[in-house]
Amino acid sequence: MNLTHLGQASSLPASPAEAKLDYVSNPRPGKAYLVRFTAPEFTSLCPVTRQPDFAHLVIDYAPGETIVESKSLKLFLGAFRNHAGFHEDVTVGIGDRLAEEMKPIWLRIGGYWYPRGGIPIDVFWQTGEPPKGLWVPGQDVPSYRGRG
Repeated sequence: MNLTHLGQASSLPASPAEAKLDYVSNPRPGKAYLVRFTAPEFTSLCPVTRQPDFAHLVIDYAPGETIVESKSLKLFLGAFRNHAGFHEDVTVGIGDRLAEEMKPIWLRIGGYWYPRGGIPIDVFWQTGEPPKGLWVPGQDVPSYRGRG
């Protein structure tokens, strides 16, 4: 196991493309279980105005042979602070990169974006149907209601 970040001083990557995600062996191979990461203060930049966009991200996955190391994931997500991208591209891009590199049995991501210009945008993506028998709790992030 050759880890880039765990147990070492690590600085925030300059961009998501430069971020190195670390993966370790699944400690419970063959078991159907779900891992959830929640990033309630995620930020990126609007590609047009360069103003900050804020989201509550929920990433759920059923591990295959590996799991993502949490410190490397935190640094990867933090690298979006200076990244300009539309909500759809950012949310699906995060899920796609994790799915492509980690090769989980199943993965979904919910991006619950806070409104700018009066319209909240929620973006959801998953790799397919969850495996039979896997307990998949709801993400339980309420839709934005404003004063409602």
